[in-house]
Amino acid sequence: MPNQETEPIPVQAVGPRAGGDVGADTAQPPLTDPDLEHLLRPLFAAGAPEGGLAVAVIRGTERTVACRGYADRAGEHPVRADTRFELGSVTKTFTGLLLADMVARGEVSYDDPIDRYLPAEVLPGYPHERPITLLHLATHTSGLPRLPVGLAPAAVPRWFTSPYATFSAAHLLRALPRTPVRGTPGTRVRYSSLGAGLLGLVLERAAGQRYQELLTGRVCEPLGLIDTSCGTGRDETTGYRRGRWIPSFKVPALPGAAALRSTADDMLRYLQAHLAVDAVPIPERTGAAASLRTALREVCLPRVARRGSGLRICLSWHHRPDAEAEVVFHNGSTGRCTAFVGFDRAAQTGLVALAGPLATGRRRFAQTAYDTLRALAR
Repeated sequence: MPNQETEPIPVQAVGPRAGGDVGADTAQPPLTDPDLEHLLRPLFAAGAPEGGLAVAVIRGTERTVACRGYADRAGEHPVRADTRFELGSVTKTFTGLLLADMVARGEVSYDDPIDRYLPAEVLPGYPHERPITLLHLATHTSGLPRLPVGLAPAAVPRWFTSPYATFSAAHLLRALPRTPVRGTPGTRVRYSSLGAGLLGLVLERAAGQRYQELLTGRVCEPLGLIDTSCGTGRDETTGYRRGRWIPSFKVPALPGAAALRSTADDMLRYLQAHLAVDAVPIPERTGAAASLRTALREVCLPRVARRGSGLRICLSWHHRPDAEAEVVFHNGSTGRCTAFVGFDRAAQTGLVALAGPLATGRRRFAQTAYDTLRALAR
């Protein structure tokens, strides 16, 4: 069938790029650069007075972390560089990196069909002459819907608190055979948290480890992300909407789509690893450094282009090139938090913005963060 929505992009190897001191100290004093303070002002203005905000910036060899507000409603705990925020869909970029690492190790292939790892009785319904592959899941071209069948009825009673907490992996496997696939896999970009979560499940089965354990061993520990995990922990932001407390976000069926929490410090290290692949210190054990460096290059290469929009899809990351910048980015949100992560390798510039309650709304905050990153890159 002719492709009406996407066009493939030839994937070419990316050579090493120069980077700054990846081991630079991230504990920065308050902003003293007037230019940087001016560029970040719209982001700080987007946060609600009762919410907290942590911003991390990389510009060449400069590293800056700036925090505003409080992690709790009572105003007793100021936001710090090690305050944990829920990442929401930014989690998908970690899942894409995990996929690329497993491909580099020869454990899976981008073209592997999902039925290689899932029992036949739980496969979604789709034309089997062109099966869903791992690459389709990572590039939102699987044809799967945004969320699993049956999740919404379970979520509605808790929509403003913890909507997905009771939808388990067992529920997901029962829902998959009833999940329709729209169109031929690989022919259209349809953003799918189900697809990203299913990718995490497939990688679990391929490796014989739970998602959290797999991510910790393959990504977080080698990159020094000591406060990045799926579980709740110390010094987390709390969330309120219209005076009502919001519990921590839980998504047991789809951890690979939206379950991670992290800090500005950790996300700064995550950015540095993508910007300076050859300089990032990775422990040399059983070939882990080589595969992870390969994965860090692979994960940001555009795979498909959405015709008419200028947007390209990498392994979970979004890529939007123009005459002034080549920005790779992703954003996410939960009931408590909103997150944005993006970078421009050519300009050696990156931005992390982690926020609690917002004054301007999630979409506007994400757009403000994107515009801020472009301004930093210029």
